[in-house]
Amino acid sequence: MAIELDCGGRGLDLTRPQVMGILNVTSDSFSDGGAFVGVDAAIDHARRMEAEGAAVIDVGGESTRPGSRGVSLQEELDRVIPVIEAIRDVVAVPLSVDTSKPEVMREAAAAGAGLINDVMALRREGAARAAAATGLPVCLMHMQGTPRDMQDDPRYDNVVAAVRGFLLERLEAATQAGIPRQRLILDPGFGFGKTDIHNAQLLRGLDAIVDSGLPVLAGLSRKSLVGRVLGREMPDRLAGSVAAAALATWKGARIIRAHDVAETLDAVRLMEYVAEAPGLEQARLQQGVRGV
Repeated sequence: MAIELDCGGRGLDLTRPQVMGILNVTSDSFSDGGAFVGVDAAIDHARRMEAEGAAVIDVGGESTRPGSRGVSLQEELDRVIPVIEAIRDVVAVPLSVDTSKPEVMREAAAAGAGLINDVMALRREGAARAAAATGLPVCLMHMQGTPRDMQDDPRYDNVVAAVRGFLLERLEAATQAGIPRQRLILDPGFGFGKTDIHNAQLLRGLDAIVDSGLPVLAGLSRKSLVGRVLGREMPDRLAGSVAAAALATWKGARIIRAHDVAETLDAVRLMEYVAEAPGLEQARLQQGVRGV
């Protein structure tokens, strides 16, 4: 897939899989709530993730963990905008804003964000118009229900078909709102209104969404799926998260959203190498280089 997104004047090269570093400036996110609250802590973490190889940094000011009730518009703005303004001048990679509120989309774009990551897939009133007006790429995510109730009793006849159909529908709505197809990214929403079995089926069938022709983002880092399947509490989910990232990369995901950038990028690059190994081996042989 040969594509480079223009993220507010900064390029995001998706000709190869990339890692999106997570920067939650919240007090209640499921994994790292409170860890990076405050501009100085956010700057340090953004610099660290860029040094570890993050191609884009995703700034979020509202937790979307199961059962969360959200925050007010002003509180989200107060959390997100100062951080974006602070880190835009200390990192060279694009910044993404993780929000569903149209007002935050507009303010974040003005502050220096280069990509909009919306777990509601532009379904909030005015979100599609606001996103289109920014001229930025947009990631559309699938979620059954809302963060408050999404894990109460999620049901699907066929989770892969349902997620794919929803994302194609939202893709059409986004283009109708004036967002060009080439500025859109799709996210199946692992863990958002899905049981462990749904998540596993979705990961196995991820190529059905990749076949849409648009870049696919996969976020499995430290998710409950990893904890329950492996019997691991939050601090011990690194190995499982990296394994899930490798599987998603193998299935064609182009952006892997992760807390642990360096370890995840190792897995992504190894899967990329394996996927391209036949062509690489031919090139090595032509150069007279053989493995040991």
